[in-house]
Amino acid sequence: MDIVAVDGLVKRYGEVLALDGFNLHIEQGEIFGLLGPNGSGKTTAINCMLQLLTYDRGTIRLFGEDMTPVRYDLKRRIGIVPQQVAALDELTVRENIDFFCSLYVTDRARRRQLVDEAIEFVGIEDYARFRPKKLSGGLLRRLNIACGIAHKPELIFFDEPTVAVDPQSRSAILDGIKGLRDGGATVVYTSHYMEEVEQICSRIMIMDGGRVLAQGTNDDLKRMVAVGERIVVETAQVSRAVFDRLRALSHVLEVSFDAGMLTIRCEPSEHNLTDVLGVLGAARVRLGRVYAEPPTLNDVFLELTGRELRD
Repeated sequence: MDIVAVDGLVKRYGEVLALDGFNLHIEQGEIFGLLGPNGSGKTTAINCMLQLLTYDRGTIRLFGEDMTPVRYDLKRRIGIVPQQVAALDELTVRENIDFFCSLYVTDRARRRQLVDEAIEFVGIEDYARFRPKKLSGGLLRRLNIACGIAHKPELIFFDEPTVAVDPQSRSAILDGIKGLRDGGATVVYTSHYMEEVEQICSRIMIMDGGRVLAQGTNDDLKRMVAVGERIVVETAQVSRAVFDRLRALSHVLEVSFDAGMLTIRCEPSEHNLTDVLGVLGAARVRLGRVYAEPPTLNDVFLELTGRELRD
């Protein structure tokens, strides 16, 4: 059974078409990456799924049942970790988590246990009596997560949970998300940090203009577009004849030279590096360092959504 099943979702803001026949299916136990540039429709899609926005057309089913604004039984099974930290400055860390947990769990004894488990899960035991304004950015993010997952949700939406945190906090947050998955939760994860998505997501969707551009595993996406490996060679100079020979290789897409770095972008092939070195060796080009970089999710994202700046 799909935990999330969205079909034909259409949402308009006046003349602006924010979602144009949007479809999304997520299986139980996935960490699903939902990617797109600013204004692509990600937040609108999530808010429609949570019934925080009305929509013009389409169906939304969560946990195999129709999701409506009054399906509070389904909403209790959902957790939300927003991009903006949702914490009350007048409450301590423990009181904050207890407050948000109380929206779902009324039994005080059960809630006390859940709050303790959430504090331990995100590793903020030493800060339970602190107020949010005394916490670092990384600790605030971990508090934000604890508030969103204390009631043990089965489906959790993470919106940019690692913005502006140090590498140690980021690593701890990503490990925590994988721990939630291992505990049986299904996760929808949005981020502009492509390396994070590559690291933790089982499947990924890239959307823009309210439409799905591509989806699949990390490897699936890299095979969908003409984004192969990048070979970089340090050398003092390259003649026009060598340029032409490199461009003539069967899998070469682009050749460029700048500041002593020769860059050859290639389609996927087992022989790219061998072919390039063969041309350079035959021309007696003096080489410094040579390295090959596999395609990244960032390459795929830019290939699909373009390189123009977004607001």
